Amino acid sequence: MSTGVKSYAAVDLGASSGRVMVGRVGPDSLDLTEVHRFPNRPVRVPEGLRWDVLGLYAGVLDGLREAGRVDSVGIDSWAVDYGLLDADGALLGNPVHYRDGRTDGVAEKVWAAVPAGELYAATGLQYAPFNTLYQLTAAHGSAQLGQARRLLLIPDLLSYWLTGEQGTELTNASTTQLFDPRTRDWAHGVAERLGIDLGLFAPLRRPGDPAGVLRPEVLEETGLTGPVPVTAVGSHDTASAVAAVPADGERFAYICTGTWSLAGLELDAPVLTEESRAANFTNELGLDGTVRYLRNIMGLWLLQECVRAWGEPDLGALLLAAARVPALRSVVDAGDAAFLAPGRMPERIAEACRDSGQPVPDSPAEVTRCILDSLALAHRKAVEDAQRLAGRSADVVHIVGGGTRNALLCQLTADACGLPVVSGPTEAAALGNVLVQARAHGLAGDLAGMRRLLTRTQLLTRYEPRGGTQRWQAAQARLARG
Repeated sequence: MSTGVKSYAAVDLGASSGRVMVGRVGPDSLDLTEVHRFPNRPVRVPEGLRWDVLGLYAGVLDGLREAGRVDSVGIDSWAVDYGLLDADGALLGNPVHYRDGRTDGVAEKVWAAVPAGELYAATGLQYAPFNTLYQLTAAHGSAQLGQARRLLLIPDLLSYWLTGEQGTELTNASTTQLFDPRTRDWAHGVAERLGIDLGLFAPLRRPGDPAGVLRPEVLEETGLTGPVPVTAVGSHDTASAVAAVPADGERFAYICTGTWSLAGLELDAPVLTEESRAANFTNELGLDGTVRYLRNIMGLWLLQECVRAWGEPDLGALLLAAARVPALRSVVDAGDAAFLAPGRMPERIAEACRDSGQPVPDSPAEVTRCILDSLALAHRKAVEDAQRLAGRSADVVHIVGGGTRNALLCQLTADACGLPVVSGPTEAAALGNVLVQARAHGLAGDLAGMRRLLTRTQLLTRYEPRGGTQRWQAAQARLARG
């Protein structure tokens, strides 16, 4: 194993912003620096909601220019969305945003061909209306899909532009609902019954596999000196974030917080029971053959949308005011698809409380407290359900990602779960991205070794549960009745 320190550029694209981070890794050191951050603003055009993928790529190039000399580049992003290429390898239009309405009502068409129970048994994916399978079904017969000769998921598309090489990274492939988590290959039977051409996908590659080198034009634009390899990482940002959970052993739950909350367990095999499907749990692939068994929860999107509607007030002051609001006065179902679309979020939360016969929050502080209590309650339910369905108990909950900055949410989650919460690292996806690159180039060790390095080098905060969980149980029962 090399004893030197190496530098890795992690391109980490979230639903609202992108960033390029540089991680410097040695045998007993791990340091992460943000060198460039840029907005990720979807654009509504006449045909619907689209990602500005050219703007994102420009942000990546700017970030690599700021990064300076690096030993490798890795890219992770959100899941399910994709770009279509023509026979010449040119992009056929901006990728459709997963919050676009084109998949409304599509699931029923899919289930008519492949019943929901069969679909889950074959792919292990929870129902989400924007899964790639539903997007492709919605696009069936369109001129764009008819012209397409290649489909690349978002991180693979950017990697292709950097290197000229095409691939489909495994952890992100497992989010498409066209993948079998048992065989770790495409679900050919499902695709055939739905008329989806799996030949559109580039060959599979795994975290740590080489993904090409930066093209001469990219080197010239960024000022980097080649060759600079691009390394496949856990290109679904949640896969990278879970790899960076600083856990010791197996008895832990995790919550990756940000625009979404993804709460669950790390397992050795998928859970494909009908009970698991009914509980809306998903089985996605992680590092080293692990399965990310988790539930998607709407997450801090609820608060982000409210803050936007209120004209961007000071978040710190808002959270202090929310902490003074009585606990569990009103709660909503943080997984409800009614909150998926942007716009009017404070009014929609108020309407949900009114419809369920609860007090209606009428100030920003009250709405904020409702959101945070509701998220903590959803975290509790997901952690409870995951343990029951997987037959695996957890002694601690690790919270990673942007939500670690929200101390009130971390404390409420500890209270709700009745378990200690270890919060951090904040930039978990970027750290997981960096560590997979480092491991591929002779540093960082196995997954357990990566986590030991994180524990030694990253700032972590521990929250002990306060009081009993009876009031959370009562709130959960109240929500179930509503």
